[in-house]
Amino acid sequence: MRLTPPGTLAVKTAVFITVMCCALAALLGVLVHVSVTDQTVGQAREQALDRLEQATKAYETGDTPMPGAGVDPEGLPARLRALAAGGERGTMVADHLGRPTMWAAGPADGGRALAVQVDYSQQARTIDGLDRAILWSSALAIGATLLVGALAVQRVTRRLHATARVARRISAGDLDARVHDRRSQDPRRPQDEVAAVAAALDSMAASLQGKLLAEQRFTADVAHELRTPLTGLHAAAELLPPGRPTELVRDRVAALRTLTEDLLEISRLDTGRERLDLETVELGALAGRVVRGAGGATEVRIVRDVAVETDRRRLERVLGNLVANAHRHGRGPVELTVDGPVVTVRDHGDGYPEYLVAHGPQRFRTEGGSRGHGLGLTIALGQAEVLGARLGFANAAGGGAVATLRLRDEAVAHLAH
Repeated sequence: MRLTPPGTLAVKTAVFITVMCCALAALLGVLVHVSVTDQTVGQAREQALDRLEQATKAYETGDTPMPGAGVDPEGLPARLRALAAGGERGTMVADHLGRPTMWAAGPADGGRALAVQVDYSQQARTIDGLDRAILWSSALAIGATLLVGALAVQRVTRRLHATARVARRISAGDLDARVHDRRSQDPRRPQDEVAAVAAALDSMAASLQGKLLAEQRFTADVAHELRTPLTGLHAAAELLPPGRPTELVRDRVAALRTLTEDLLEISRLDTGRERLDLETVELGALAGRVVRGAGGATEVRIVRDVAVETDRRRLERVLGNLVANAHRHGRGPVELTVDGPVVTVRDHGDGYPEYLVAHGPQRFRTEGGSRGHGLGLTIALGQAEVLGARLGFANAAGGGAVATLRLRDEAVAHLAH
């Protein structure tokens, strides 16, 4: 079982539970301590005052003072002595001979104090034991509550992490990804907020997938339907007499045929069922063939040549589209560099649009009055994904667009000599 590392929500919840448990335990502990202490001290005070009453009667009748009673005894707290000398009675707990003692004092003749003392050790031990019990029980309660709370929060955060992972997969193009939260799929169980989010995400993914599939089918159907009339139109254009109008018609028919073939290729890539025809090719030689077939002045630089196991046709399609795009939308010189499994194509024009660098190529979107339909780079990106390669787009610091194709390291067969 893979454990999910605690996130910010789990940490904040654990801290909140801990703080609340500590505050509640402290409040209850204080209330219990004050209540028991007041009760214990009250009982000891009543006992001391009863003994003081008996000692006062004995003192007034001249009888022998009872044990623990006397006039101005040693150890009587000064505050209590002053209170009694002023004609009032009072009690106080103080240490006497190393033991806690409950004192009770009242006035005697001559401005002196008649006092009695009651051993308070047992009551003090009871209160100390109670305080220790409160601390231990509070610690155990906090630990148990924190453990149960952490487990409950972990269940919620685990479901949130699963939902976030599915959302990232959908964002990356995996439209088959679903959360399938068990609570949201069982209407008999109470639905919480996480289940609602998971159900909404699954519904959104299904709706998005349906719309994209409909769009893909429409694109494929349109391309297939255009193919037959374009073939006839091309044959008819070949029969036209030579001349400028004929050249224009043939040029537009050729452009329509290219657009149709591009749409068909995109529709095949969109299905995600393309298969590779692997063979070992020298990357430098392949780049040279692509440049010669693309036309235009392109400088080929071989920093480190390698042999790669790949689908030659698809790789040529990727590089050919990158070189053609550099010549069509950039300015020379155009450079193609092979450095191991990394191939870069750079021009010295105005660079890629910001949206393309940030989000990648988008079909049927161009800027700056550029000719084309934005399909060349879209096809290059789709074919690169089929190859398992990474195709990135950036602008050079010195000006110009830079496309970087990084083949899989596993595809490198050996170093070419």
